[in-house]
Formats: sequence, C-alpha cells, structure tokens
Amino acid sequence: MEDLPEALLEEIIRLLPAKDDRNSVSLVSKRLYTAVAQLRDAICIGCGFQPGTAALVPLWSRFQNLCKVEFNYSGWMTNHGMQLNNEGLRVFSSCCHSLADLTLSFCSCIDDSGLDSLACCKKLMSLRLNTLPRMMSSGLLSVAVGCKSLFALHLISCENVRSVEWLEYLGRTGSLEELIVKNCEKISQFDLSFGLGWMKLQRFEFQNSCMPTKLNPHEHDPSSVAGHQSRYDFRCDGLKDLTLARITKSAEIGLCCLLSKCKALENLCLYYVLGVHDNDMITLTQNSRSLRSISLMLTPQVYGGNVYRTSLTDESLKALSLYCPILQLTFFGCESYSCEIGFTQEGLVALIQSYPIRDLTINGAKIFGDEGMRALSDAQFLESLRLVNCSKITDDGMRLLARSRCLINLTAEFVCERKLESLTNEKCSQIPQKAVQGAAKTVHYTDDCPGFKKWVERCVYGRRM
Repeated sequence: MEDLPEALLEEIIRLLPAKDDRNSVSLVSKRLYTAVAQLRDAICIGCGFQPGTAALVPLWSRFQNLCKVEFNYSGWMTNHGMQLNNEGLRVFSSCCHSLADLTLSFCSCIDDSGLDSLACCKKLMSLRLNTLPRMMSSGLLSVAVGCKSLFALHLISCENVRSVEWLEYLGRTGSLEELIVKNCEKISQFDLSFGLGWMKLQRFEFQNSCMPTKLNPHEHDPSSVAGHQSRYDFRCDGLKDLTLARITKSAEIGLCCLLSKCKALENLCLYYVLGVHDNDMITLTQNSRSLRSISLMLTPQVYGGNVYRTSLTDESLKALSLYCPILQLTFFGCESYSCEIGFTQEGLVALIQSYPIRDLTINGAKIFGDEGMRALSDAQFLESLRLVNCSKITDDGMRLLARSRCLINLTAEFVCERKLESLTNEKCSQIPQKAVQGAAKTVHYTDDCPGFKKWVERCVYGRRM
C-alpha cells in the first residue's frame, strides 16, 4: 500500500461511497488514514456528538478540506448531551477554512452572536438555517456583509427573525441566486426590498406560516408607492423557480405581482394564494414561454352573494395551452366540498389535448369524471398519472386507460390486461377494492387520502412534515 501512486490511492478511496467502508480502510495504514481525511469534503453532526472545543478542534484538524457541513439536532432531548453552542460555532468557523455549504437545523443554543462568527467564512456560498429559535436579525446582517460569495440562503421556521437591515442590505448589494423563506412569521411579504441585489435571483420561495384571510388595508406596502426602493418594479429576467404559499394579493399589491414580470420562469407553485386571477396567469404565460411545470393548490373565494369558487377558471387553462409547452401539471383542488372549482372538465380536457403532458396530478377535483378519463386515455405522451379524491371517476372511466400508449405509473384504480408497474387507489369512493387486485405489479388501496391530507396540512396550516 505504501508504494501505490497517490492518484491510484485516491481513486480507490473514491470507489468506497459507504462511510463505514471508508472508516475501515483508514485503519489499514497511516497513509490511508491521512488520505481518507484529505478526501473527506462533507460531514453531518447530530445528537450524540459532544461539540465542545476539545472535540471540535481535533475533528477539524483531521478533516481540513471540508466544504459541506451540517449540524442537525432534530429529535434532540436533554439526555442526548450538549448541542453546538455559540463558542463551538466560533471554533468551527475559525478552523473550517474551505467551508462552502453550511446547514444548521434545530440548533436551540445558537443566537446572533454565534452567527456573527460566520462572517469570516469568505468561501461560504450556501447557508441553510432551520428552526433556530434564538436567532433574530443582527447575525444575518454580519453574514450578508462578510460572506461576499453567498448565493443561496434558506430560512425555515425561524420564528424570531425580523427582516430589517440584513434584508435591505441584500436587496441593495447582494448577489443571491436562491432565496427561500418559509414559516418565518415575523417576515412579511412587504419586507422584501427588491433592488439590484435580486437581479441574479433564479429560485425564490416565500411561504407564510398560516393561512391569510385577506389583505390588511392598514398594512403599509411600499410596493404600492411609485419610486420607492421596495416597489416590485425590478427586472427578474433570470427567475426560473417561483413558489408562493399562503399569501394575499390585491390589485398591484403583493408578491404575486411578480407573475407579470417573469420571462424565464420554468417552475411555478401557487399554494393557497389569495387574489391571483386569470389575468395574472394570462400575462405570465404570454411573457414566459419556457414554463414547463405548474403546481396549483386552490382555495375558494367569495364571488357575489353566497357563491364560493376558486379564482382561476378555464381562461387560465386556455392561456396555458396556447403559450406554454407544459410537461408537468399538478392540480390540487379544494379541500372543501361546499365550493365550486373555477376549472371545468371541458377546460382540463382541452389542456390535455393541446400539449404533450407527461406527468399529471389531479387531486380533489369533483368536476373530473369519466369523460375526462376518455381524454386522458388518448393522451399520446402521458407517462405518470395521479388521481386522488376524484369521486366522480368510476370503473368505466378507469377502463378507458387500457388503451393509453405510454402510461407507466398510475395512482388510482385501474383494470386492464397490461399490468402497470405501480397502482394506488386513495379515496376514490366509486371504485371497489376488489377491482384493484391484479391490476399492477404493486397495488395499494386505502379509504383515506394521506397524500391529500399532507398537502392540506402543509399548505393550509403551514405544518412541518
């Protein structure tokens, strides 16, 4: 082993992806021990590791080329020992000189003074902060100012973080390509200062922690003031992925105004967004011809008298079929059975017939029945179909899928001579369990609707899954 060329030794170690195998190899010889340490570029530390200075310094001394580090204390209890604290984070940031990607999850001992130490990590490019209850805002400003290479920032369930100087700084001088803000209740959509710092943004996700009822007219929105720095009039030509959940839009106010400004958007997710109408979707489809994935979770709104229905109608579907070569469409209907869905079966059928959709999900749509299934059976490129909580689909509708040319995976009930690879029936009340047996290689039948429930809990109530 001592005579092996360095390049060959490195290649042997890289062919051992399992951590246990690499640890075993490092015990063979001192040279292998050193080589394994030098090639190690990622590590995850969680419950059970005592992150004191006496343990951290030898760890970083051995693994000097770490680029990706994660501290994850999910499920931590007091009997698990210590968590990483501010002092440990300072030791870590001063020793880990190659750090480019850092994740801190459920670190209850870290506050702003600990985050201040990350400002010295000049190579830091990606920072993910998940459930840091003691963190507020000043530490993020230190990171924004000190880490000039930062291009991805995730804030998830950081309930005490306020959007003040750090967000204004990034809006003026930042170079973020990816910004995700989820379930941070003290950060409002109106706090986002869209200046030149967002010009490189390619992925943006903003999710409120709870479902809004309506736009508060007393809440000041700088975006409605002409010439204001926070006005949503910046160019977002590079934005490719946009996710908005549980937010409200009214007239020209709110984050959904971004829909009319995107020209390169590829993936769009709108979950329980109030105030989005057909004209928003029509403008989006006309401006962004590269749109290839849309996921909609709709919520009913009042439309005169006691009529409740979703805001998007067949006009939106028509615009999609005219302007966008959609490859994947996910439509989750309303969880409420007392409202109307703005889409009709005819509108969905026209969309299906217009473009080569490969992946389609329809969930909770009472308007979709056997005639819609006939259109699906004629779809020439449909490979994956998920039908959940569609109570009007019967056995006759499912049998029509037997003539489908490309269908491989189906989540619903299906009977035909050619067996599918997988089949799941969830809460399709008019399809009996006995009809499912033998229809695919793997079959699952349930009377409840777990997939739909998870979506409702996450999108309506903001619960972490």
